[in-house]
Parts: sequence; C-alpha cells; structure tokens
Amino acid sequence: MHKDRARDFSEGSILKHLIAFSWPMFFGNFLQALYNTVDTFWVGRFLGTEALAAVSASFPIVFFLVSLIIGVGIATTILVSQYYGAKDEQGLKRAINTSLFLMTVSALVVTAIGILFYKPIFKLVHLPESLWADAGTYLVIFLSGLVLTFLYNGLSAIMRGFGDSLTPLYFLAIATVINIILDPLFILGVGPIPKMGVAGVAWATVLAQGVSAVLGMVYLFRKAKLATWDRSLLRPDRRIMKQLIAIGAPAGAQQALVSMAMLFLSGLVNKHGEIVVAAYGLGGRIDQFAFMPAMSVSLAVSALVGQNLGAEKPERVKEIFRYSNILTILIASIATIAIFFFPDLWVRIFTPDLQVREMGSTYLKIVSLSYVVFSLMFSTGGISRGAGDTLITMAITLLSLWGIRLPLAKVLSETLGLGPTGIFLAIAISPVFGLALNLIYYYSGRWKTRNLVKRNVQSDTGN
Repeated sequence: MHKDRARDFSEGSILKHLIAFSWPMFFGNFLQALYNTVDTFWVGRFLGTEALAAVSASFPIVFFLVSLIIGVGIATTILVSQYYGAKDEQGLKRAINTSLFLMTVSALVVTAIGILFYKPIFKLVHLPESLWADAGTYLVIFLSGLVLTFLYNGLSAIMRGFGDSLTPLYFLAIATVINIILDPLFILGVGPIPKMGVAGVAWATVLAQGVSAVLGMVYLFRKAKLATWDRSLLRPDRRIMKQLIAIGAPAGAQQALVSMAMLFLSGLVNKHGEIVVAAYGLGGRIDQFAFMPAMSVSLAVSALVGQNLGAEKPERVKEIFRYSNILTILIASIATIAIFFFPDLWVRIFTPDLQVREMGSTYLKIVSLSYVVFSLMFSTGGISRGAGDTLITMAITLLSLWGIRLPLAKVLSETLGLGPTGIFLAIAISPVFGLALNLIYYYSGRWKTRNLVKRNVQSDTGN
C-alpha cells in the first residue's frame, strides 16, 4: 500500500489531524467552487443575463441527477476508512474495486435518465421557456461526461478514506486550470475554435473532469497500487457491494431528496423571472465559498470518526467533536462579516446588471447571517456519517428541508407576500433545526455502537 500520504487518525493529536486533513480539502473545495464560479463569471460577463439565468437554473437539476449516486462516494469513504483503520489491506482493495464498479454503472444509468427526461424536469420546476434552449444544451453535454465526473469523485472518496486528501487536490488543481483556459476559448471562439456560447462552458467542464479522472485512475492503479487488476479482486465483492448499497442508499436517497427540495425551491424562485433566477444562482455560487471550510471539516470529521471507531477508540470522537466545532465557528464568522457588510462587492464580479446586483445583495445580506449555524450543522453531521449511521443523517436533513425550509419559503413568499425575500429568509432559518437535531444525536451516544469492520470480522469468524 502507498503510505506516503496516508494518515493513521487513531493515534496522535486530533487537532493536528483535523487541520492536516482539512486544509487540502479546503483548497480542493476552493478550487471546485472556483471551477464552477469561472463558468458563471464568463457567462455573466459575456453572454448576458438570460444565458446566466439558464446556466444558473441548470445547476439544481444537475445536482438532482448527480445526487442519485453521491451515496456511493459517501459509502466508499466510510468503508475505506474503517478497513484502513482495521489494517485490512485485502478488504481495502476489494472495497476500492467494488466501489469503482458500482460508481461507473450508476453513472451510466443516471446519464441515460437525465438525457431522456430533462424537458419534463424543466416544466416541473417552472423554468421560463426562454431559457430552455440554453439550459438544455448545457445539461445534455454535461451529462454526457458524467461518468468521468463521478470516476474522479469516486477516486477522491477512496483517497480520503485512507487519509490522503492532498492527491485529489493536485488533480482538481489541474482540472481547474484546464477549465479556466478552455472556458473563454470555447465560449468566445479563438482561431480555429468556433464560438460555442453556453455549450462551450459544458464542454470545458467535461474535458477538464476527464483529465482528472484519467490521472486519478493512473495514480490509484500504478503508483499507489491500492486498486488491482488481479481477477480475484477485480470482480465486485458481493458482501461489500451490499454494504456500499446499505450505507450509500440512505445517503444517496438523502442527497436525491435534498436536491429535489432544491428543485422545488428553484421552482418558487423561477416564478419571479430571469433577474431573480440569475441573482439566486449568483448567491448560491458565493455561498459555496462561505461553506467550504465547514464542508472540509465535515469530511475530515467523517474520516477521523471512521478510523477511530474501526480501531475501537470511541473516546477520541469527543475530541473530534470539540475541535471541529471550534474551527468551524471561527472560520464561518469571518465569512459572515466579509459577505454581510460587502454584498455588492461580490455580486458585481459576475454581472454588470444593476437589477441582478441589487437582488443578489439582498440574498447575501439575509443568508450570510446563518453561515455559522449552517457550518456547525455540517461539522456536527460528520459524526453520524463517519459512524455509518446515514439513516439518521438522512432523517435530520430531510426534516430541515422538507419540514421547515420548503413550507416556510412558500408561506413567506406567497402566503405572506414577501416574494423572493421570503425564500431567502426560509433558507437562513432552516439550518437552526438541522443543527439542533445533530446535537441531540451526538449527545445521545448512539454513534459509540457503530463499528462496521468489527461486525464484518465477527461475521467472517462465525461469531
């Protein structure tokens, strides 16, 4: 096994592990956000508000389709981290090969579904017909490269599981640079390259993700030697497949239902026209940067919890909980100050349209007040995910979105007549409930009983 970048989280300082594991993922998330934001920048600046609204409206639909297989990646990190913590190298290789197989098959199925049914989805979310052509072009091209996108994400999930968050960062950096270079070339057309407009954004994304996927596969099979072409290990392992599905299905269902909630929320937004659609999309892009630290810490928490439960050291989880929350509060507070007091500074980077800037600033001033609570919801949720208790995670997330955010958004925006402002307020209020439920789960101590690898060993020995 390649050990240069792997980390054993069951020994040593929790705070050092959190920081060392989180910072590459933070920069990775930064690059991912930059990757997506560059697309928004070029479209907003050079293709106009209508094209910006079309691409912005496509993102929730892309997230919905992609979410159907996100659970496989989450399950992969959990299983890999626990096999690594248990020092089971053969089990680790079987888990890796099986997850790659499942990821590829799932991505192909989702691609077919998306290409066949994107128009009914447009209609379902009340997307203005003036945006259908550009949004449809973007979606079809993006979905055609979905296998490459998910191979990269699956490889990143594997590497995170054995404590290497640095290597995926390198691959993502390469993809980001490629995307930054290709976007203007494909959108505007240079020399022999034709002007492709919105289609150019999608093609740049697909090609950049393809390079990352190829590099990840080469690394995993040749350099790290964590995957193998050995026939005895190359075939999907039935028991591990069942575990991936058992852990990933709730997580995948959670992501699908989350994205479905976002689709319905987009439907409420879309009713207010192109200006609000564009502003909402820009606000979401800026939110990504505010949430990046918490998302990074949350992934680190899951990996640390997984390894320590696999190594039968549940007492270290309390330190993980404490230090992760301290880091999250400090960084999220800085993001709140920077965005709440200077919203237009961020929005005008993407568009010269004064109406879009005004509406985008309204969004940011409201939603930024909830950044600390949002961030704590992410970091505390990492405990249940690391323990493999994804049913609990799913229930909490769905209650926050379907039980609080969506009904509240509809009541505030339509019943009380607050319009887009009511939707923004609902987004800001809903994470309070999610955080409260995550804290109740943690203090209940249920996570202490979760050790999937130990169960596997007992099953194999007949105990």
